[in-house]
Amino acid sequence: MSCKIIQIMRIGFISDIHGSFTALEAVLADIKKEGVDQLICLGDTVSLGPQPCEVLDALREWNAVTIMGNHDQAILDPERAEAFEITSHLIPDLEWGVKRLPASDMAFIRSFKNTHTVRFENGIELLAFHGSPKATTDLIVATTPQDNLDDLFRGQSASVFIGGHSHIQMHRRNGKNLILNSGSVGNAFLYPFTPGNPPRLLPWAEYAILEQDGNFLRSDMRRVYFDIDKLLGLVKESGLPGTDWWFRQYAETP
Repeated sequence: MSCKIIQIMRIGFISDIHGSFTALEAVLADIKKEGVDQLICLGDTVSLGPQPCEVLDALREWNAVTIMGNHDQAILDPERAEAFEITSHLIPDLEWGVKRLPASDMAFIRSFKNTHTVRFENGIELLAFHGSPKATTDLIVATTPQDNLDDLFRGQSASVFIGGHSHIQMHRRNGKNLILNSGSVGNAFLYPFTPGNPPRLLPWAEYAILEQDGNFLRSDMRRVYFDIDKLLGLVKESGLPGTDWWFRQYAETP
């Protein structure tokens, strides 16, 4: 875990890019326009989509603090993909990505943090993670029972928590604490994933901005449209095993 006391006023949070630089590029353009002071990525950077190397290049260029996600763990150890809760039909796409990442990119992924703590000047402490502070595979959604939340956040000193993994934006109170999810850049879900209930993708990329304003911390959940036709063209050219899945998803976009 890393910790830093900062004077930063605006932080951009991105998560679950899943190899879609086309979506990430649209988000980064919006972030640049919004004038954030720091970028934090909450994990799941490169697997599944056609542009893994471009995604990592962008994170390096932005000097983003990057958290380890369960898909990132699986990229580093594909033989244990199922242990990181990678659905079996996605493993060929994961392996496709592994073959395209040079040693320098694999080393970069190994440098990702488990969690990251930010302490603002106004005394607010924020903890960033992927699934939960305990595990990358923990799923926190709006309906997660109170007892589960108490267990996942027990012993933490932060009052604001932000993660990814669910692919759904969230702003939820838990007693005196605030739990946020920035949503997904590359695979924004219409509804939470459950076994036997395949996700459906929405036609935009999601991210969040947190802004310190005196004694307050303001959260702005944002959605940015991107060029889906361009992405699908790249998917088709790439030879991804899951090409048909990508085309079905966006053909059925609500």
